[in-house]
Amino acid sequence: MSNIKKNFVYNLVYQILNLLLPFITVPIISRALGAESSGIYSYTYSIVNYFMIFGMLGISNYGNRKIAKSRDNKESLSKNFLSIYSLQLCFNLISIIIYLIYTLLFSQYKLITTVEILFLLSNLLDISWFYFGLEKFKITVTRNIFVKIISLLLIICLVKNPEDLLIYTIIMAASTIISQAILWWGIKQHITLKNLHLVKRDFTKHIKGIFILFIPVISYSIYRIMDKIMLGIQSSMAEVGYYEYAEKIIGIPLGFIAALGAVMLPQISNLVANKNIGKTMAYLEKSLKFLMLTTIPCAFGLIAISHDFSILFLGSDYARTGQILNFLSITLFFTAWANVIRTQWLIPQEKDSIYVSTTILGAIVNFVINLCLIPSLGGIGAAIGTIAAEFIIMFSQSFFIRKEIPLKRLAMPTVKFFIAGLIMFLACLLLNALLINQPPVVNIIVDVLTGALIYLLLNVRSIKDTCNTQNI
Repeated sequence: MSNIKKNFVYNLVYQILNLLLPFITVPIISRALGAESSGIYSYTYSIVNYFMIFGMLGISNYGNRKIAKSRDNKESLSKNFLSIYSLQLCFNLISIIIYLIYTLLFSQYKLITTVEILFLLSNLLDISWFYFGLEKFKITVTRNIFVKIISLLLIICLVKNPEDLLIYTIIMAASTIISQAILWWGIKQHITLKNLHLVKRDFTKHIKGIFILFIPVISYSIYRIMDKIMLGIQSSMAEVGYYEYAEKIIGIPLGFIAALGAVMLPQISNLVANKNIGKTMAYLEKSLKFLMLTTIPCAFGLIAISHDFSILFLGSDYARTGQILNFLSITLFFTAWANVIRTQWLIPQEKDSIYVSTTILGAIVNFVINLCLIPSLGGIGAAIGTIAAEFIIMFSQSFFIRKEIPLKRLAMPTVKFFIAGLIMFLACLLLNALLINQPPVVNIIVDVLTGALIYLLLNVRSIKDTCNTQNI
């Protein structure tokens, strides 16, 4: 089995685990903590997440790309790792100091935000970018699986009511720092500590690249993290809770999209370094077709079952989550397309100016729409802002590279998948109308089985072609 297939299998196993674990944890947490306590956790975590982003800047993507391009030379690899991590250490220490000041002087929930300092310490230890660049996905996946299972067991045993918010926060933060610390166990076998005096010289040459790739990270966070902060300020903590759970559900297919991007970025970066553009284009075309084939039915399917699924999965108090999920599901298509363009063309080709400018544009659109719509529409207003941002980014990135890749050829299968998904969706709506008095679980089962059958029958040939990876 080739490295790319092996790495995707590792990530697929991990994403399947991510798919299964929320089916256990989310119903427990939503019922135990309730919408308000869940909203408080989401709100405080969104804030600490910003400090984590500033601690890492653009190191995740920059480090991944740099390691992938230098992995065939151990001395160069070691210098790149040590100099990039030195920057990460400095930035995170500054971020931790500023967060401590925020916690002491400004935080409404001092106990929770104090515990969440552990997230910042885990950020300081995070060297997953190094292993991703080496395409050593096994260690990162097995580590995450182990820690997630332990944290799941602790949540089941210890989180029982809204007063257990502190316990839940400790479990989440402690499991994260343990997960990152494990990665340091085998670092010495990959790097050498010779010529450490050269690290200081390399230290400065990475700063520009890291800061350039930080801009799209902070822009992206505006419509993936700032949404919840703005909801907390302009609406209510309960609305933050409803929005948080809609994001958790949509995060399952989004994780699948991210897994493919994580696998392909170092692979494509290495191909670009070796000037193998033909194979790069073949991977891009195959990846895009695969993601469109899978995410389009996910988007239509989630819209069809969102109301019944939210009530069944989260409890009868979470019908509002279903309404928000309806809108967020639309973003799947835009996110999948943009992810392929970003991880398999823009970042490997070092077309950072396009990546930066398009994400800034998306962030501005999202922020303006949030300001206008959140006061009146709450979580739905935030979801509309996210849809607009994801569409703008997808469209503008595609527009800028329209002369470099065959967009028309790439888009043709997508049109077919979209029509098949729409037919599937209309059939599900008809079934929902016929089964209007049935329990939610009956509607969901009938919709999923019928929708999947219709979509598969309409795309049998495309599925065979996509699964045939012998030429890759």
